[in-house]
Amino acid sequence: MTLVPYQGDALAHTRTWTTLHDEELRRRAVKAAGEKDTATLVSLTLAYLTQKGGSGVLTSPRTVEAYALGTRQFVEYAAANAVNLLRPGRHDAQHYINHMLAAGRKPAGVQLKVAAASCLYRALRWAGATDVDPFRDASVPKDRTPGIVKRPPYSEDDLQDVLEKANTHEKFLLFLIAHAGLRISEALALTWDDLDEQGRRLHVRSGKGRKARVVAMSTSLARAARQYRQQYGPGGPHHLGGRRATPPEHVFRYGSTFTARYHLSKAFQAAGVTFRGFHPGRKYAGTRLIQQIKDFGRVAAHLGHESVDTTRKGYAQLAADDLKGDLAGW
Repeated sequence: MTLVPYQGDALAHTRTWTTLHDEELRRRAVKAAGEKDTATLVSLTLAYLTQKGGSGVLTSPRTVEAYALGTRQFVEYAAANAVNLLRPGRHDAQHYINHMLAAGRKPAGVQLKVAAASCLYRALRWAGATDVDPFRDASVPKDRTPGIVKRPPYSEDDLQDVLEKANTHEKFLLFLIAHAGLRISEALALTWDDLDEQGRRLHVRSGKGRKARVVAMSTSLARAARQYRQQYGPGGPHHLGGRRATPPEHVFRYGSTFTARYHLSKAFQAAGVTFRGFHPGRKYAGTRLIQQIKDFGRVAAHLGHESVDTTRKGYAQLAADDLKGDLAGW
């Protein structure tokens, strides 16, 4: 019997595996690994992630998507290179890593793929199909280049050029990213009750790791939020118009990153600025704030980072001559 690809919620998906008797669970896992049945192995991995992963059924859709893709790619590699999934050779895991690096993948991206493949093996061990852990001693070289250098923020001039071409909707979305420093998933999850334009703050209820926080609004963001509410909020001329993919209490009528990218990239294109995604906007917020207040802890809180090191390494930078004022008179 072949498992049907998951189309329900995470809990229902997990039950397609956890309701099996141990021997049947093991049999299906062994069969899928032996046949390199990609769909079934992805299903098993996601069931394990939901059942035994750190976030369980609350694992974010983005993480689920990344692990599904990473598992699929590893199984395809194993099929193309005659890797025995249940009894891999002791060099097979490192060969996979080296294969990705030789193909031009960056170490950070390779690490994500290794995390997915390792999760597949945890799932196989969970199912009783094998006891091997081939990625335990495999290594991915560290990338010493700071994240702020590899993926720099948008410049002040670029953002100003885009804002001049943006409409009310695009301006509001851009300010949420580049001033409030919101992740795109956090922005798309906002409801009207989360916005307090008069108090110049907004409530993020669906932050990374399910952590909520209150974020201060810049003057420009508060103004953009008022204008957006007038047009798209309850009672506004555009509130009921058009089809919605989200409940009416949500600020944005769409919930997908793909649709948000479509809208914001139009403003970038009109301004002649290359759209490099949403993260350079968050990095703009981090960089500008750290140069202004020089407090990594407060900037980390604004961006919703659990660790100040994340802010220090990847999202903010001080100017090279930042200490010249402090050193004056030495």
